[in-house]
Amino acid sequence: MNRLFSSAARTVSLSSRAIRAPATPARLAVSGVRFSSNDHGAESFADFSKRYTAFFDNAEDLFELQRGLNNCFAYDLVPGVDVIESALKASRRLDTYSTAVRILEGVREKVENPKQYEAYLQELKGIREELGINTKEELYGEH
Repeated sequence: MNRLFSSAARTVSLSSRAIRAPATPARLAVSGVRFSSNDHGAESFADFSKRYTAFFDNAEDLFELQRGLNNCFAYDLVPGVDVIESALKASRRLDTYSTAVRILEGVREKVENPKQYEAYLQELKGIREELGINTKEELYGEH
């Protein structure tokens, strides 16, 4: 029994030393190159819109829709009305009303000023009425 305990203690001792091994400069070498899985390069706004409209038109589940929204809204631009419309249709097709409301919140955060947000809402009025989508402000009032 004592031999078993000392063997286990030695194993723990050896593994803890491996964990605490000091880092050498060779292990900390950092590359100045940023690798990305994005092979879209210098994509035009029209190509961006076409790509994401097609993506949302073909989204098959909530995970895919949310992944597409995260990627789309990560760019330093406001997605076009056609992209937002396609995303709203996908959210209703996938029966996730809350995502539809969040899409409109995302637009509100991405635009530069309230006038631009109102312009988007005006452009999307028809599809919002067709799908029965309200903004957060319409649901809960202005805060």
